[in-house]
Amino acid sequence: MKPPKHARLMLCALVVACGRHGSHHDDAARSAFAAAPGVTRSGAIAPTPRIIPLHDFPGDVEILTGDPEKEGEPFVMRINERPGTRIPVHSHPVDENITVLQGTWYFAIGDRWDRAALRPLHAGDYAFAPKGSRMFAGCPDGAVVQIHGIGPFLIHWKHGLRTLDDAGASAVFTFRKGERVRTPRGEGTIRQGYSSGDIVQYELADANGRITMADQSDVHRP
Repeated sequence: MKPPKHARLMLCALVVACGRHGSHHDDAARSAFAAAPGVTRSGAIAPTPRIIPLHDFPGDVEILTGDPEKEGEPFVMRINERPGTRIPVHSHPVDENITVLQGTWYFAIGDRWDRAALRPLHAGDYAFAPKGSRMFAGCPDGAVVQIHGIGPFLIHWKHGLRTLDDAGASAVFTFRKGERVRTPRGEGTIRQGYSSGDIVQYELADANGRITMADQSDVHRP
């Protein structure tokens, strides 16, 4: 689903999470998008004609049209869900329309993150989450998800959200930014960490710049 600390955690991406920048410790609403690294825009905010094919885009989120922060304004955006992402339990104050464009994305409505409850959505599949619904998701192998709705697109994380940039991060996170670590996907360098409830994950970049996510339990020092 400013971007949440983890734009990929957002439906997020958020959430990545998204969502991925800033600092937030409670369950207050977070605006999903603003000018920040990881968010790009294709075309103007104004409703002008455009065609935007599915393509690789830099960062985590691409805003195709509209302004997700503006009340009453329709918007469309795409989220680059990285392999290994787990999106914590959260809700939105507006309806959310979700279409998977590429890959497989797993989604569920519920108050508790439960892998068994996740349903696979393949390219072309659609999901609808009414405003106020608590939801969660996962993406083992990466996907591109398109979100549309009417702003403002805010995120309420049920358990709040913390990152490696927050004070007291050492109480939650075992590893630090810049550390070289090993995961089941190979070795990489930690770029950021995200914690919400029982979920503690790291964003990593490998030697080729490929970005993945990993649970803290799967991260080890070489």
